[in-house]
Amino acid sequence: MDFNEMIDLKVFINNPYQENTYILSDDTNECVIIDPGMYTASEQNAVVNYIKNQNLKPVLLLNTHCHIDHVLGNQFIFDQYGLKPQFHEGELQMLQAVPAYAPQQGIRYDLSPEPEVFLPSSGKISFGKTDLEILFAPGHSPAHLCFYSKADALLIGGDVLFKGSIGRTDLPGGNYEILISSIKNQLFTLPDEVKVYPGHGPFTTIGFEKLYNPFFNH
Repeated sequence: MDFNEMIDLKVFINNPYQENTYILSDDTNECVIIDPGMYTASEQNAVVNYIKNQNLKPVLLLNTHCHIDHVLGNQFIFDQYGLKPQFHEGELQMLQAVPAYAPQQGIRYDLSPEPEVFLPSSGKISFGKTDLEILFAPGHSPAHLCFYSKADALLIGGDVLFKGSIGRTDLPGGNYEILISSIKNQLFTLPDEVKVYPGHGPFTTIGFEKLYNPFFNH
C-alpha cells in the first residue's frame, strides 16, 4: 500500500449529545465531512479552522442518518462550503421531523437543506483518490448508511455499532431485529482488523466486537 494515499481521519465531539463528527481527507487535500454535529460557535470554529489550517477542500457532506445530533451542522456546512447533505432517501422523513422535536429537547436547530443527490443502498462514493463503499445498515434508523474504506480498513459506522454496545432502537424508525441483522450481515462480514468509528464514544474494531460485544457473544 502506498502510505501517502492513506486517509487522514479527524474527529470532533460536538453538541449536547456528544456526537462524533468526522472529516476524512487524503493527499489530494479533498475532504468529506460526515455527520456534522457542530452546535456552538466554538464547535463551528474548530471545524472551520481545521479545514483551513490543513488546507483542505470540502467536496462532500454525508449523513449516516438524520437524527438531530448528526444533522445539527448541516446548514452551517452548507453556508460555509455550499455543500448539500447526501444520505439515503429513506432518511428524508427523519430529517423533516427534526424541527418538530428539537424545541422539546431544548435544542436550537438551523433547518438543514435537503439533498439534491440521494445515496444508494450500495455502491461507492469517491473523493480525491479515496473510495468509500456504502453499506446499508438500518435498524437504528430506517435507512442508515455506513461508509467503509477497504484500503484503510476503517468504517464510519454512525449509530449502528458501538464499543461494547449497539445503537438504540427505541427511537422512531428503530427496529431491534433489523439492527442485529444489519450488524451481522453488513459489519461482521468485514475483516476483523477494520476500525469502527462510531457516532458516539471511542473507536473499536470488528474483531473486538465479534468477541466481546454482549449483544452477540452468547
